[in-house]
Amino acid sequence: MPVRLKKLLGVVILLALVIVYAVFATAYASLYLGDAPGYVHLLYFLVTGLLWIVPAMFVIRWMEREPRRR
Repeated sequence: MPVRLKKLLGVVILLALVIVYAVFATAYASLYLGDAPGYVHLLYFLVTGLLWIVPAMFVIRWMEREPRRR
């Protein structure tokens, strides 16, 4: 796969990941954490705000990998 195409595809995947992840994290918080105290909200959004980095690391690593020589 050409490098430019790989990077374009990686950016699209990252954008989709962030959007879908944010929607699900916020929906879960509004459904299940509505009556929780403030420190629970803070902890939840701190953890979920950092958790999206894990799948993004794999996408970025894939984007930056050198193409295989044939």
